Amino acid sequence: MLDQLSWKVGGQQGEGIDSTGAVLATALNRHGYFIYGYRHFSSRIKGGHTNYKIRIATKQRLANADYLDILIAFDQETIDFNAHELRDGGVLIADAKFNPVAPEGKNIRFFSVPLTKIAEDNGSAIMRTMVTVGASAAVLGINPDTFLSVIQDRFLRKGENVVNANMDALRAGMQYIIDQGIDLSDLELAKGDGKERLFLTGNDACGMGSLAAGARLMPAYPITPASDIMEYLIKKLPKVGGHVIQTEDEIAAITMCIGSSFGGARVCTSTSGPGLSLMMEAIGLSGITETPLVIFDTQRGGPSTGMPTKHEQSDMYAALWGTHGEIPKIVLSPSNAAECFYMTAEAFNYADKYQVPTIVLTDLALSLADQTVEPFDYSKITIDRGRLATAEELAATPDGELFKRYKFTEDGISPRVFPGSKGGIHHVTGVEHNEVGRPIEDAGIRTKMMDKRLGKLANLELPNSYSFKGDEDYELLLIGIGSTAGLIEEAMERMHADGKKVAHLHVKALNPFPTKSVQSYVDRAKKILVIENNATGQLLNIMRFNGIKGDFQSQVKYDGNPYVPSEIYNFVKEMN
Repeated sequence: MLDQLSWKVGGQQGEGIDSTGAVLATALNRHGYFIYGYRHFSSRIKGGHTNYKIRIATKQRLANADYLDILIAFDQETIDFNAHELRDGGVLIADAKFNPVAPEGKNIRFFSVPLTKIAEDNGSAIMRTMVTVGASAAVLGINPDTFLSVIQDRFLRKGENVVNANMDALRAGMQYIIDQGIDLSDLELAKGDGKERLFLTGNDACGMGSLAAGARLMPAYPITPASDIMEYLIKKLPKVGGHVIQTEDEIAAITMCIGSSFGGARVCTSTSGPGLSLMMEAIGLSGITETPLVIFDTQRGGPSTGMPTKHEQSDMYAALWGTHGEIPKIVLSPSNAAECFYMTAEAFNYADKYQVPTIVLTDLALSLADQTVEPFDYSKITIDRGRLATAEELAATPDGELFKRYKFTEDGISPRVFPGSKGGIHHVTGVEHNEVGRPIEDAGIRTKMMDKRLGKLANLELPNSYSFKGDEDYELLLIGIGSTAGLIEEAMERMHADGKKVAHLHVKALNPFPTKSVQSYVDRAKKILVIENNATGQLLNIMRFNGIKGDFQSQVKYDGNPYVPSEIYNFVKEMN
């Protein structure tokens, strides 16, 4: 029996590709398997090739597999585009409806199966999804009842007859494969552990983290691949008295966030590269007015519109330095869905504590890939609203004078006050200002106010700003960011099997950068490889900008696809 297996279904957008994968993945997750599901889709509403690749394993895997065990094709284009991924002896099941042609030169097991006809015979061609799931279940040796709860969740609102019809279609697809009498026992999966776990994307986890952190408002403009955060909160925020507002553009979204945060709300917005560019001037306003903000930037292929539905990690420079002028800014980078949840909650605390814009930087693979996640521990979530003006401070404001909202303090963090607080009236302006917010052009106050703002994050290393795994006496150090964590760790397992002494350092805060800690790990390595998904080695250059010194090698990929573990493993084997 196999302890892991890779499965993919492909066809045209609008043909139920996602539904097919989602039913299979969700059901297996509920039965104790660890799932990693990655969608490849075109930047259009309908049409164009799409596929859903699922990795099923008995332990957590957070990357696409190097190869495919099973490919399900709804059209010839799927075979032409994806058959090269099939391993030797892999299985290709194609819908007989399009008269499929097997790929040449591949040692695979090819089956033309009347998926559409079986669905029609069981009531409707639309049930081809369930027929396909049933055929897959037969290959994997999975009991059809495994899927009952998922099908009930999807269709029970339409009535028990619809549930039964879909289960009948699933069983029919399964029986067809069984009736062929072909031995596919080599593809049978080992049993999952039966434990209940969450199954969600990084976007879902960011939305859940926002709720847990007390966010109650999200102004946002839809953009791939960030829209799912907005869609999640549209359903959830009204249940706790909150709201999502779809704005006319990203500029309206970010300025609405600033106004809401000034009023005392915990607020966030989500976007991707093009939207982040539009927000830059307002992010500067947040910085100079010391108004907390939380912004989710889910990176995708750029520049300009670039490749909206493809993976990349090329917004790091923009997140750090996109605004004109100089402001303090926190930039966090989670590496999996669980970290998206916990780091989102921390992002709201950091934004309030340091009174700065805080960006949670994910990437398309992290934001959209389905992952099995252990249940969240809500006891780890705390809410820290930061330095709020006390009643005594407000009462001490002399009659007729303004409150020193931007008071010079030893740590640079001034008392924050919400509108309507007696004794808290002050000016708020995007112009340089004095302690009460009045515009000034005094050189001395300007310098002092800049130093106050920038000093809040000086020499600061946030908790959990990096992670380290591997040999303590390593010779090779692998450094990554974002969704590369899972595949780096898997590549490292293979290196360990080869007898290499290797470790993995993962960066989780770009600003403030954990310079001293990173340098200490770099100093212990003979070779250092920095792995990222962009063309110019942004993470490596940010490390150098922050003073990290070492003999680095860079591995970059920017074709729109995430790495697979073998790419890292093979690159290391060829390193000088």
